[in-house]
Amino acid sequence: MFSKVQYISQGLTASEQLMNIRAALDAGITWVQLRYKHAAQDAVLALAETVKPYCQQYNAMFIINDWVPVAQAVDADGVHLGLTDSPVKHARDVLGYSRIIGGTANTLEDINQRVAEGCDYIGVGPFRFTSTKEKLSPIVGLEGYRQLIGALHADAHLVPLYAIGGVTVDDAAALRMAGLYGVCLSGGITGALDKRETVRLLHERMYG
Repeated sequence: MFSKVQYISQGLTASEQLMNIRAALDAGITWVQLRYKHAAQDAVLALAETVKPYCQQYNAMFIINDWVPVAQAVDADGVHLGLTDSPVKHARDVLGYSRIIGGTANTLEDINQRVAEGCDYIGVGPFRFTSTKEKLSPIVGLEGYRQLIGALHADAHLVPLYAIGGVTVDDAAALRMAGLYGVCLSGGITGALDKRETVRLLHERMYG
């Protein structure tokens, strides 16, 4: 099954992105989502081609945020799609069923939509305010997760739900107890003074 801790990359330049991704892999991350917003497709492709061998070296899953053509070109493990990104059906038609397609959700309706679309996992958030994402959806919060998970129909419980948006290592245990399968972190890992200890604690608290 999927790792319960996913690192979403940060960095304004390709060199910053690569530095942060390598540091996360060195710290023990086994799932990297390349998120290089505001960069052109060719720049994302060039970075993805550089990052993929590092992920292979660490036996880490590698997915691309948004860019389905890039995921196809570098033979990534999959893509993550926001609600306004490419349709899931298009991504599935291009990448096939052997690749992972994750989707973002904010509300119960979003989650049910993502389940119906056939997403392999769903990032639900934002958990709290985060400066790494523009046009932030309404904050979900811990109680919000409990309510959403309690309202899911049976089929939806089969799709792993990840908390995303402002998550820190101190939140991990409570999020797992609330019913989340996993967590996605960006700044919480990039900005950690001791990344290895942070990742170790994340795994410890998410796997129980």
